Amino acid sequence: MNLRSHTVTKGADRAPHRSLFNACGFTAEEIDRPLIGVIYAFSEIVPGHVHLDKIAEAAKAGVYMAGGTPILMPVIGVCDGIVMGHGGMRYSLASRELIADSVETMAMAHCMDGLVLIPNCDKIIPGMIMAATRLNIPSVLVSGGPMLAGRHDGKVVNLNNNFEAVGAFKAGLIDEAELGRIEAASCPGCGSCSGMYTANSMNCLSEAIGIALPGNGTIPAVYAARRQLAKHAGMKVMELVKRDIKPRDIINDKSIRNALVVDMALGCSTNSVLHLLAIANEAEVPIDLNTINDVSGRVPNLCHLAPAGTDHVQDLYEAGGLPAVMNQLAEAGYLDVSAMTATGATVGENVRGAVNKNPEVIRPLDRPYSKAGGIAILWGNIARDGCVVKQSAVAPEMMVHSGPARVFDSEEEAIAAIYEGRIKSGDVVVIRYEGPRGGPGMREMLSPTSALAGMKLDKAVALITDGRFSGASKGASIGHVSPEAAEGGAIALVREGDVIDIDIPSHSINVRLPDGELESRASGIKPRSPNVTSGWLARYASQVSSASTGAVMSFNGLYGKK
Repeated sequence: MNLRSHTVTKGADRAPHRSLFNACGFTAEEIDRPLIGVIYAFSEIVPGHVHLDKIAEAAKAGVYMAGGTPILMPVIGVCDGIVMGHGGMRYSLASRELIADSVETMAMAHCMDGLVLIPNCDKIIPGMIMAATRLNIPSVLVSGGPMLAGRHDGKVVNLNNNFEAVGAFKAGLIDEAELGRIEAASCPGCGSCSGMYTANSMNCLSEAIGIALPGNGTIPAVYAARRQLAKHAGMKVMELVKRDIKPRDIINDKSIRNALVVDMALGCSTNSVLHLLAIANEAEVPIDLNTINDVSGRVPNLCHLAPAGTDHVQDLYEAGGLPAVMNQLAEAGYLDVSAMTATGATVGENVRGAVNKNPEVIRPLDRPYSKAGGIAILWGNIARDGCVVKQSAVAPEMMVHSGPARVFDSEEEAIAAIYEGRIKSGDVVVIRYEGPRGGPGMREMLSPTSALAGMKLDKAVALITDGRFSGASKGASIGHVSPEAAEGGAIALVREGDVIDIDIPSHSINVRLPDGELESRASGIKPRSPNVTSGWLARYASQVSSASTGAVMSFNGLYGKK
């Protein structure tokens, strides 16, 4: 078998290279086998990643069992929960590009024959998938798995309850002691936060797109089955190397559309829009926001996991996981069952016979939560290139809403106004200059959405932003408004008190102004620099594309598709 690693392991002229492998402790027998990069994002600061050293060891064991040589390599990872609500969040989405570039660097520089990719949280998952698609080296992704939900006073709780409890405390609805009890109960152990937030959305969609094995999205982090899955991932990558099955054999137009179908059925995070667009960009698959709305319009929403409902990912696992969801979708003709996956088999072969064990967690197709999917794209005079809402987490009374704009030029200003009680029922909170370029980095707005929920205003107040929302956000939280304010988008022209009309079923969002008023206002707006003008975020701001195209790096048009 002709391997990439032979570039550094074979021939007399590679004696110096082999001596360096010797220095690392590899034997001649190990150097002679396929070299598999086991790339993991272990750290002691991210609860979804604190156990990835154990997952990596299991994956290495699988590679060894199947006749390969695993080589451990690290990448970075940001904890979105810890960086929420302050300037650190600017680094989160932007880190996706660093992660993709780091995987590319380690794999290409050292001539790996295959990759086992081990992420677990928000931007790390798509960053690794982007890299695999870009490199087209046989690859399998295995995540660290979801956190179990906690319990407090007989009720199931999660991280989002903690953020909402802060709002309740600020509103005087609970005392500090109760806030502390919720804090202690909401995150009981390692894993990606327990609802259908961004991390678990992307881990499920990794399985749906085919780059991860069945079970990847839902097996809890603390279950023995999670380590067994990692061993199987290590074994499976060796099969892919032998059969020369590469990521672009798996990630293509068919599989990305399958992932969109599953996205709508599950009710995934709005951030999945950014990430699927970015993965499609790497795969050179032409999807856009119109494609997403088309899929959403015909695929029903079958699951209401937190924040949309009270179920958690562990409940989805016990109900049959992604195979049960996908088997229902396949039987109804929503999925392309011929798509290849990292198992070496097709989607149809993977999910055939999977059983829905709990029709209240996974609704049958004749009894969905809604006939439309979990995500909707809206357009209008303040979002000419579109914006995104998780409609499955919007209360019925907020699906159509009109109200006066309360305008803020940063997340901090909006949070202060909410905590001070200046936001009233019926308002539309506008948070701008938080987009990919202006933020830079599209900060997530979980703090303001959770504050409103904790104050019992999530069914009476809408939020729109050129930034984005956490997967844990619920309510009429409309993000990714494009063009963003820093690029002269119309969201920059909205003034305090302007009436904004939101109609999610009709996919429209407009500021109620006479014809020509926005153009008149635009003549008086001066360009505004990004909020960060030094360090690598400044480079990111100069090269990032619009949220409507996935906020990918454009490198002055030389790399990435706009």
